Amino acid sequence: MIELEKSYDASKVEDKIYQTWLDSGYFNPDNLNGEPYTIIMPPPNVTGTLHIGHALMLVVEDILIRYKRMNGFKTLWLPGTDHAAIATQSKVEKLLDKEEGKRKHDLGRDEFLTRVDKFAQESHDTIVGQVKAMGSSVDWSREAYTLDETRSKAVRAAFKIMYDDGLIYRGYRVINWDPKGQTTISDDEIVHEERKAQMYTFKYSKDFPIAISTTRPETKVGDTAVAVHPEDDRYKQFIGQEFDTVFCDVPIHIKVIADESVEKDFGTGALGVTPAHSMIDYEIAQRHDLPMKQVINEYAKMMVDGELNGKKTTEARALVVEWLKSEGLLEKEEEILQNISTAERTGGIVEPLPKLQWFINVNQEFPMPHSEMEGIATGDFVSLKKLMAHVVQTKQIKILPENFEKTYFHWTNNLRDWCISRQIWFGHRIPVWYKGEEIYCGVEAPDGQGWTQDEDTLDTWFSAGLWTFSTMANSPEEISIENGRIKIDSGDFKTFHPTDVLETGYDILFFWVARMILMTTYHTGQVPFKNVYLHGLVRDASKKKMSKSLGNVIDPLDMITKYGTDAVRFALIFNTAPGTDMALAEDKIKGMKHFANKLWNIARYILANVSSTEYQVLSTAAPAAMTDADKEILNKLEVVIKEATEHIEKFRLHEAAQSLYQFTWHELADVYIEASKTQLQNETTKENTQAILLYSLFTILKLLHLFMPFITEEIWSQLHQEKLLLVTPWPK
Repeated sequence: MIELEKSYDASKVEDKIYQTWLDSGYFNPDNLNGEPYTIIMPPPNVTGTLHIGHALMLVVEDILIRYKRMNGFKTLWLPGTDHAAIATQSKVEKLLDKEEGKRKHDLGRDEFLTRVDKFAQESHDTIVGQVKAMGSSVDWSREAYTLDETRSKAVRAAFKIMYDDGLIYRGYRVINWDPKGQTTISDDEIVHEERKAQMYTFKYSKDFPIAISTTRPETKVGDTAVAVHPEDDRYKQFIGQEFDTVFCDVPIHIKVIADESVEKDFGTGALGVTPAHSMIDYEIAQRHDLPMKQVINEYAKMMVDGELNGKKTTEARALVVEWLKSEGLLEKEEEILQNISTAERTGGIVEPLPKLQWFINVNQEFPMPHSEMEGIATGDFVSLKKLMAHVVQTKQIKILPENFEKTYFHWTNNLRDWCISRQIWFGHRIPVWYKGEEIYCGVEAPDGQGWTQDEDTLDTWFSAGLWTFSTMANSPEEISIENGRIKIDSGDFKTFHPTDVLETGYDILFFWVARMILMTTYHTGQVPFKNVYLHGLVRDASKKKMSKSLGNVIDPLDMITKYGTDAVRFALIFNTAPGTDMALAEDKIKGMKHFANKLWNIARYILANVSSTEYQVLSTAAPAAMTDADKEILNKLEVVIKEATEHIEKFRLHEAAQSLYQFTWHELADVYIEASKTQLQNETTKENTQAILLYSLFTILKLLHLFMPFITEEIWSQLHQEKLLLVTPWPK
């Protein structure tokens, strides 16, 4: 008989147990047998600390990995961190300004990057400690970083291959410009904020026949056309006509064109086309061969002759409206609600601007160089957009919940060429060099003197898009270009790719998941993963989004300190169905601490009533039932094993947790343990009751280990078993 401590103190055992797991080597698949099973951790940004959403991600992935490990799989859960270029640089710039009153240009590129690297390393070390605190059974020997030497070589190789294939090009196009961050950003890095705005309806001049409506009259000095629907009888007579006028001191030339994209019933049914400062207008201009006239610069200031020159756009707007009124051209002014495009990282209002940038062509067709995918053979003509759609349409990649497939297809169908260059210092430098009119693209710098490397860096999502296969290389030497294709010459790539599950929040389905599908199918001819499990956002008890400004943030480390990791894990998973947001209150975590205490007390009771010499003998198989209570608990134990297994196999982790909670508390503790108190007093039933109690404890520890690994391993350590619970077979 062994007597456990009266109460379970998580703070005394969690670090010790995690170290035991590390020392065992079982986090490393090289020490395991069986079929491979792989999850690549979505790399947290090195911008600070993990939040409660990261904690949920770690819990979900750890449950899946522990389940497969206990089922005899060769499990690899590969950890890593993301350099998060814009976010990290922005964070360091703010610190530099706050602490030293300096800007990055005061330090110069090299010194500034040294500062950023130091900050990133410190953040990395904090994040690693937090990942360990959550009980994550990751293989630390394979840890990767999106900006380490190995991943950097993969990025340069991928860029060169796509450049040589004509899929990466440099072009002068309208892009999203963040005046505050002084860089381009992608469509997916834009946050739309609903704000009040004024809609103005006016004519360019008194003799111009058509009125237009806009919330940005200051941009009209850059108009080169007015577009109307070809079937709009109001304007048919004007189609093809051209007009010259002076608009607020600026000469403009306007051509009336017919385009089916114009909505006849919206506003006046006529659209002032500003090709240089609107994505939609730029596309119209491309169709009609219109000139592009830039009138706003990188600092969101006007760059035209006259009184508008040098004015901020908001100041220029007021001046233009005043001019319209003075000229009698303003026909209508009304307040509306408008979605304003803001930069996710800086909060700055985004300005569409024409700039020379690097892009990935998602529509260009090319012969597939190598394919292991169903329905696409080597040599078939495809586009990147087609690859992205095909593997999800054919269920080679399954998205869970399935309703997110519609969202995915909507995004891929409307995907424009991806602008991959950024005007920041931190990140992967574009592997292109210039010397006079010569351009060189390569994995390494060109030989000879006089070459200058492109100043821009790559969009963070470019390197993140390579994550499932670049992490399979353990050194730069395992990455090469062979016959124009990327080659990952490692045992890990052969064994663990494609990966099995990509688990992440639904909010980065487009940012990351879609780009991994794009990059991996093209570069490797394989899917990056077979299943996509999307979890929802963790909100507060009132279902509001957690934010520092609202003061409703739940810090997972604070909760671990108060209630233990197992309580945090169980609370996070308990009501979290895939793809749905969950409401989390501290009381829920506190409640799961009570459940951990209940489990501890169950174990105390059972171990106090069973001789330690019986542990091994009595726990190996289900005992026979001698009483109705015996029969009922054994039947329900069999049911909960089946239910938990089925729920986990189908990614219904919350339902598995609920079934185990119900059985442990309400069947084992409330019913059978109460019945056992009488049965243990009877010599006829005593030994069999002990066997059933012990068998129930062994089984429930195995089942709950996925969700509450620390307390279950601690109890297990008292049972004189040869193996750690970590690698004990799952109940059948």
